[in-house]
Amino acid sequence: MSHLLLSRRATLATLAALAVPALPTRSRAASRVSVALDWTPNTNHIGLFIARDKSFYNEAGIDVEILPYTDTSAGTLVANHVADFGILGSIALLTQRTAGADLVATYAVVQTETGRLVYKGGRADISRPKDLDGKTYGGFGSAWETALISSIIRHDGGKGEFETITLGTSAYQALENGAVDFTLEVYTWEGVKAELEGLKQGAFRYADFGVPDEHTTLIGSNSKFLSDNPKEATAFLQATRKGYRFAIENPDEATDLLIAANKDALTDRALIRASLKTLIEGKYLASADGVIGNIDPSKFEAIGSYAYQAGILKGAAGKQLDAKPDFSGYYTNAFLAAQ
Repeated sequence: MSHLLLSRRATLATLAALAVPALPTRSRAASRVSVALDWTPNTNHIGLFIARDKSFYNEAGIDVEILPYTDTSAGTLVANHVADFGILGSIALLTQRTAGADLVATYAVVQTETGRLVYKGGRADISRPKDLDGKTYGGFGSAWETALISSIIRHDGGKGEFETITLGTSAYQALENGAVDFTLEVYTWEGVKAELEGLKQGAFRYADFGVPDEHTTLIGSNSKFLSDNPKEATAFLQATRKGYRFAIENPDEATDLLIAANKDALTDRALIRASLKTLIEGKYLASADGVIGNIDPSKFEAIGSYAYQAGILKGAAGKQLDAKPDFSGYYTNAFLAAQ
């Protein structure tokens, strides 16, 4: 598999590390805005690079720096006011915010869930989720995975019991060679790559088995930056939406712009173009109603409630919650709507 992975991989990799270490606050000029990536550049990030390189940010009066991916998660950088914005997985944001991190979702990169549960195609012993009881899962090391998969299996009438081997990104090779029975993938990247390589897969969509649909990938900020810099926040988010809209309307040029901006990391044009095609035609970047960027309150509440009921949301220092959090403060559409 390619070393380029989408935000779900970063989310799964960072959920266990919820403590927010003290990091130095970056000094910044009023018109400068920084955004941290969640992983190496990929099609989830395409609107950012287009907005920068087509001068949408400059036209909005801001100078945007796209920070390279580091071992420190985007959520940690944003919560500590080192980065102004960051690409965040929805579950990571929910988990970190509940634990006390200063994070606020401000933009939905995708309008619907991009993940799915997959197994090698052609297996006669797997046709529905309950068939996964007792089988081996190749995982990424987070509590969210166990809660998610168990609930999917139970929803289909199974016990929700399976073996787990933590493999990280090598789970995909293990699936193909039969070392594990199933794993999770981001359809718009790993699934597209598998199709291009002619690999047959069976898949279960989360939403078909009791899991609420979600905005898998978000752009988030922190309350301090948003309150201190509303003009810059508005300019950044609205220009970013213009970048994603450009990608939807001009996919070939958008593909070339993303590759040109990341020549060392992105070399497989066929994969980039096919991934973007899937994001567009699957109504991920823009909903069937043409919504781009806005966070659906009902979706956010539903996935938040699901995560709470699954027991993966904890307070500071891992403290058990006394009640479901008020998720309405975890996100805002105000800056996209501002005039």
